[in-house]
Amino acid sequence: MVLRLSKLFLRTLREDPVDAEVASHRLLVRAGYIRRAAPGIYTWLPLGLSVLRRVEQVIREEMAAIGAQEVHFPALLPKEPYEVTNRWTEYGDGIFRLKDRKGADYLLAPTHEEMFTLLVKDLYSSYKDLPLSIYQIQNKYRDEARPRAGLLRGREFIMKDSYSFDVDDAGLDASYAAHRGAYLRIFERLGLEVIPVAATAGAMGGSKSEEFLHPTEIGEDTFVRSAGGYAANVEAVTTVVPDDIDFSAAPPAEVLDTPGTPTIDTLVEASNQLVPRNEADGGAWTAADTLKNVVLAVTLPTGERQIVVIGLPGDRGVDLKRVEANIGRFLPVAGEIGLEAANEDDLKKNPLIVKGYLGPGLSLDEPFLGLEGAAKLLYLVDPRVVSGTTWVTGANEAGKHVYGLVARRDFGWDGVIECTEVRAGDEAPDGSGPLETARGIEMGHIFQLGRKYAEALELKVLDQNGKQVVVTMGSYGVGVTRAVAALAESNHDDKGLVWPRAVAPADVHVVAVGRGEEIFDTAEKLALELEAAGLEVIYDDRPKVSPGVKFGDAELVGVPTILAVGRGLVDGVVEIKDRRSGEAENVTVDKAVDYVVNAARNSR
Repeated sequence: MVLRLSKLFLRTLREDPVDAEVASHRLLVRAGYIRRAAPGIYTWLPLGLSVLRRVEQVIREEMAAIGAQEVHFPALLPKEPYEVTNRWTEYGDGIFRLKDRKGADYLLAPTHEEMFTLLVKDLYSSYKDLPLSIYQIQNKYRDEARPRAGLLRGREFIMKDSYSFDVDDAGLDASYAAHRGAYLRIFERLGLEVIPVAATAGAMGGSKSEEFLHPTEIGEDTFVRSAGGYAANVEAVTTVVPDDIDFSAAPPAEVLDTPGTPTIDTLVEASNQLVPRNEADGGAWTAADTLKNVVLAVTLPTGERQIVVIGLPGDRGVDLKRVEANIGRFLPVAGEIGLEAANEDDLKKNPLIVKGYLGPGLSLDEPFLGLEGAAKLLYLVDPRVVSGTTWVTGANEAGKHVYGLVARRDFGWDGVIECTEVRAGDEAPDGSGPLETARGIEMGHIFQLGRKYAEALELKVLDQNGKQVVVTMGSYGVGVTRAVAALAESNHDDKGLVWPRAVAPADVHVVAVGRGEEIFDTAEKLALELEAAGLEVIYDDRPKVSPGVKFGDAELVGVPTILAVGRGLVDGVVEIKDRRSGEAENVTVDKAVDYVVNAARNSR
């Protein structure tokens, strides 16, 4: 049916919404695709739903192509399955919890691993039932602390999440590869550039994990890539670790007075004055010669606050997202954590931490701080701190630093953690060349979950030998509403949206420009003929709206082709404009439908 603007539930806006930070948010609201209902929560209007459904259809077709079957779970779920997997607690403040009138606990699902697992457990019991892949397209809810950027970081959003179930790891590998291929085809069909990058599994657990990132300057994720083909989220980058150094001939460490040097910059300046080095000894002191010890506070899912100290080269900064992604294996409790720099209250509770002069200790036999009575704190180091490396670092006494402190001779650590900012020019871990950094939006994420959820929920089947085996699982997500936002973000100009034809709410926007009956009759006739030819049509039939407003709305809405019926009708022609290129051509009325149909066919 032709969408007539005189009847369509649509109001475009001339001004940007005051809370809009990015182009997709501004334009989707202004063009009448979505409206804000609450922070991070949006109402979908007819044009927005049309785009959303087209994205969903592409996803459904590619899921069907790999044999996946669609199901649909409730968004409101009981507490019990999430208690079994500990995620009721592990999610912390990130989920919406509520009680029904009987006092039973529920949550608005942020993800559905437990429910998929229990559904398969309920229905399947033999290896003959597997492999199986099932999926849903469903609303999810996460209590984002700072919802922003419209649909890109909302509290309610739509995801496609699918799960594979296999008897063994070889089956999981095949299911994972099938989903990976489907994802690449989905994004190609949508016209959305993505780069698959290695990623960490995070709270999801499992082994292998990849993100599909859409490169954009407004992206919240930083990733790296090399000319040789390496690509990874910064959380998943591994440092090229230096070789150990023989320290048998290294001179003993020496504590020196270094008053007024609480920062790396002041320490380097003082070192070059107090202990100048010649070229043979390594040249002037730099920040890279110093060992910086950063005090962090970790809030565990239980609410407990724990102090962690991280030692790293002084020329590097701490990347809290990398620390958060990697610190879980050193903590006593699993689940989502809070992480921040230690505050003054934290330091007061640990009075032996000398701010600005903290060091790892002067003996392997001493407590962490190298002082009697010091509490045992978790001490982790960057991978560049290897045996035999020599450092200048704090002596745990105000105004003093220790020079020539040798790793593994003079101090040890509890573990090694990827924690520093990844820089452009760092070497790729696979030897494929220097890294370059970029920003991106996460459009999809795939995980080899393994047996974590199947073991917790006792999902087992009988194998060929009649023995019960735990099923191995994979998890695969695509952000559907986020895809709409990313497409809007990457397909617009200063006039409005410019949709790829695969997701546009219509193929052609017919505009009647003028007041004569012949203009409207011809526009009506062309709109109906275009619809009969199989195209989706928006027809601006509003009788008392100026040409400027009509053209402005057509360009704002962003349909691929604009067909204007106006003054040229006296010469028997209409104007057909390509929204993306801006090129316009006068075409005779009798050839206009074929022209638009061919343009639509050629651009698909």
